[in-house]
Amino acid sequence: MIKSLVKVLVAVLIANALWRVSSAYITHYRFNDAVDELATHAVGKTDAQLKDKVMELAATYDEPVDSDALTIRQEEHHTYVETKYTKPVLLFPGYEYQWPFSINVDGFLIIPARPGDLVNPK
Repeated sequence: MIKSLVKVLVAVLIANALWRVSSAYITHYRFNDAVDELATHAVGKTDAQLKDKVMELAATYDEPVDSDALTIRQEEHHTYVETKYTKPVLLFPGYEYQWPFSINVDGFLIIPARPGDLVNPK
């Protein structure tokens, strides 16, 4: 009886840890997708505006991004967003692990064509 109870307790602890880790990763991937979407549509925005928007997204997704660790660089038709951060994940009661995450986004800018830009071949 005691052996079965211990096995169930261990299984519950492992399931709880897996749930918490997977929840942290799901939130991270949603944040990463939002940053990628932002970088893809960054036409006409300055690096400072993009940095502010990424920090807003981090707050929305409850990701502990430090603005000093956030790098944004724009080159011709590309916006690069990079950062690393750690997020506390409570794996077991009384044991919190600082889980490392990183964002490396290369957003290829989508610039819509204007009617005058199109060439009609004859």
